[in-house]
Amino acid sequence: MEGTVFAPALEGIKHVKSEEGVMLTKPFLDACKHILPIIEKFGASMALVKSDIGGNITRLENKYLSNPTKYTNLYSMVQEEVEAKTAKGSSSCTNGLLWLTRAMDFLVELFRNLLEHGDWAMSQACSDSYSKTLKKYHGWLASSSFSVAMKLAPDRKKFMDVICGTGDINSDIDQFCTTFSPLLEENHKFLASVGMDELKAS
Repeated sequence: MEGTVFAPALEGIKHVKSEEGVMLTKPFLDACKHILPIIEKFGASMALVKSDIGGNITRLENKYLSNPTKYTNLYSMVQEEVEAKTAKGSSSCTNGLLWLTRAMDFLVELFRNLLEHGDWAMSQACSDSYSKTLKKYHGWLASSSFSVAMKLAPDRKKFMDVICGTGDINSDIDQFCTTFSPLLEENHKFLASVGMDELKAS
């Protein structure tokens, strides 16, 4: 593998915004897709997260493909749903973007933990990032499922060996957290501006 598993995602993140600073639908979803192979390396512990992220990417991508010109801007589909008063529906694109962004928050936090806490076991890094990000939006059932899944987290050293490839893994993780985080923050700000950032899991 050329570079680390983060290389395609890091390249993709560079293209998420237009020259005018607009968040673009396809490049954002492509950047998220490039993170799926990284999640795969966690094995069974991240199966739920991977399927959730994959489902939300597909939902947003299908909407985009229905009219690529109309939905070039990532937020246009949300604005349309807000105006039609369908944004709060469980199958809305707004809901999809919200949970996709939250899942990515969790992953950024998790990789930040792996970078900053060299002595933490993988399960501790996962649990800490979960409590800082997704937990407050999850009901009891989702929280319990997540706690059980975290017990299946892989050995930290083996995981790091698998993802590092031929590149500098710490540098790539740092770059991923630094460049992806502001984009996620921008999604939250936009969702908050239309009153959609605090929705909890039903």
